[in-house]
Amino acid sequence: MRSLRSHAGIKRSELEDLWSLLPPVPVSSISLSTSSLLGLGALASVTAYWLVTRPRPLQPPCDLQAQSVAVGGNPSCRRSALLKDDTLLEFYYDDVRTAYDLFQRGLRITGNGQCLGYRKPGQPYEWISYTEVAQQAQWIGSGLLAKGCLPTPEQYIGIFGQNKPEWVISELACYTYSMAVVPLYDTLGTEAMVHIINLGKKNLKRLKSELAHLNLSTVLVHSSVGFYQGDITLLMDDMKTLKPTFLPVVPRLLNRIYDKILASTKSPLRRALLHFAVQRKQAELSRGIVRNNSLWDKLIFNKIQASLGGNLRFVLTASAPISSTVLSFLRATLGCLIFEGYGQTECTSGCTFSMPGDSSTGHVGAPLPCAMVKLVDIPEMNYYAKNGEGEICIQGPSVFRGYLKDPERTAEALDSEGWLHTGDVGQWLKNGSLRIIDRKKHIFKLSQGEYIAPEKIENIYMRSTPVLQVFVHGDSLQSYLVGIVVPDPEVFVDWSKERGFMGSYKELCQNPDVKNAVLEDMRGVGKEAGLKSFEQVKDLHLHPEMFSIANGLLTPTLKSRRNDIRQVFQEQLSSMYSKTPL
Repeated sequence: MRSLRSHAGIKRSELEDLWSLLPPVPVSSISLSTSSLLGLGALASVTAYWLVTRPRPLQPPCDLQAQSVAVGGNPSCRRSALLKDDTLLEFYYDDVRTAYDLFQRGLRITGNGQCLGYRKPGQPYEWISYTEVAQQAQWIGSGLLAKGCLPTPEQYIGIFGQNKPEWVISELACYTYSMAVVPLYDTLGTEAMVHIINLGKKNLKRLKSELAHLNLSTVLVHSSVGFYQGDITLLMDDMKTLKPTFLPVVPRLLNRIYDKILASTKSPLRRALLHFAVQRKQAELSRGIVRNNSLWDKLIFNKIQASLGGNLRFVLTASAPISSTVLSFLRATLGCLIFEGYGQTECTSGCTFSMPGDSSTGHVGAPLPCAMVKLVDIPEMNYYAKNGEGEICIQGPSVFRGYLKDPERTAEALDSEGWLHTGDVGQWLKNGSLRIIDRKKHIFKLSQGEYIAPEKIENIYMRSTPVLQVFVHGDSLQSYLVGIVVPDPEVFVDWSKERGFMGSYKELCQNPDVKNAVLEDMRGVGKEAGLKSFEQVKDLHLHPEMFSIANGLLTPTLKSRRNDIRQVFQEQLSSMYSKTPL
């Protein structure tokens, strides 16, 4: 026994527990044969090995049943349970106060480590080191000085280009010499860029001094960052090549991964095996065990994990709600931590974050240590803070100071006490996490007086398999809703074939029977999500071209331009209202 313990590191109490599980041995059989002794020794060795190598649950940083704490005795205003008191986190690192400080810290820690990566078609990633990035940024900044740009926060430098290493280096060059950056991405479109330039860099936040960089210093990290080739269709190939450990992603991409996995398991046997394996992994997740080396990973999920590089440690999804089904499924199949966050650009992207070790879904986590979150009444929508529901408001060092040269919009966003009003409707759950339940902005009434929040309905309908994009429209003179749907090109044709419809993508969009099938699927998803009858669309128009920044139907942050979409599809919307609702 002593030799076994010293070899395997087993505690005496664990061995006693082990032997207690063995069947009782009669006194007359104590004199065992050599083979029996060897058998018991083998069993003990195997069991001891299992005790040492068995998966350990992730230890959460706080009580998962109390993830946030009421501030000042007000249950509708809460802060992170990770804080010792109501003092919010201002700086994550003591030596980081600006975006420039952040890069310098990464430079000190990594030395000549990899900083920015890029690749050419069919080639491996090439890397620019932190030292090289610092040198190139200094050269570019010196060049700007030579061209007459002043080293002052009042000097604005517009950077136009695709998301690539050169963009980041140019940005750092400006920070190196205290110049504020105006992002001009190539995806903005000509109209948006002209508007930004002519109207004083609309929606920019001042980076004028150090508290102004304060909102950045609460969430910054350093790492090696790999960029995609610039072609979204090659994104999966880029991920296989890069083999990322951290992947920030929008729900739309996770939905596509989910759909592809299900589409690849068409036989009843394979699908049953997949779902059984997912259930076993989900059972582990419920106990706090996150891993990618189980039997099910090796037999079922290894190809899925390899398609994303095989090295993922955690994924962050944000910018839109994600289905609980998809989130729970991918946590099991990818074998890594998947966090859901919530926030806005105006609060440096994040204000809540799901807690490590929490495998539950349907919420966006608890407040980050840099933010307080409170809910305020919305009487017209029947949401009241006393019931734990209301408009989400955020306060803290991560909240911006205002829109540049736009006091009117600033006053709409920030109240006199510095609370950012998000326009989203939230609900506090018993465990202290936040659930997004509605949207205050863009609400309208139907003719019978019912309030409609179209964005909430759209987010639910996007869980429908054939749907890529959806726009829900209502009119105060009408009693029902209609919609414009862009089917997902990757799954729509096969989805239609499974239901007996043949034709090309465009032909299927024009088929009224296909439209009705899509409508039925969407309404089923809506019913499952709890949409009321008046919140369900009664008719659809299938459109074969994606809403995009280029065609003016999406904003640079990929939000729908509701007025523009309404004008573009005015004929189709009027036509649907001219018919008797289904």
